Amino acid sequence: MKLFTQLICPVSPERVDENRVRATAMLVVFTMGAYFVTGSALFPALMVVDFFIRAFTRLKYSPLSFVAHHFVQVIGTQAVLIDKAPKVFAARIGFILTSITTLGALLHFPLLAYISGSVLVLFAFLECGLNFCMGCWLYTYVVYPLVREK
Repeated sequence: MKLFTQLICPVSPERVDENRVRATAMLVVFTMGAYFVTGSALFPALMVVDFFIRAFTRLKYSPLSFVAHHFVQVIGTQAVLIDKAPKVFAARIGFILTSITTLGALLHFPLLAYISGSVLVLFAFLECGLNFCMGCWLYTYVVYPLVREK
């Protein structure tokens, strides 16, 4: 397979504040951390709802992004507007991972739950800590080759 020389991300005319996106990712890490510590399926189940709102609705805020929005306002950062489409794609990946985590927790498959939850934490940490969008990489190397015209 020929590797692309640059990433190919979905695009849209809509914009979101990068600071809010990164703060939301930090809250995902904390929420999944609460699951790892307590083992309560409530935490990934709540994140399924949160990711569903961000990935599949036109609502302005999900619960985590609402908290992140206010956090960013309190610390007073200047808004940095970025394309929303890659973040929607990443939210869809988050929805899949939190759904797997929740099902694994509820159906007593802890290894499945911890692996999918750990992947989510890794992706969210890369976003919040390093400003690295794993969704763009997945889109470029997995989705795009499957959907592009041959």
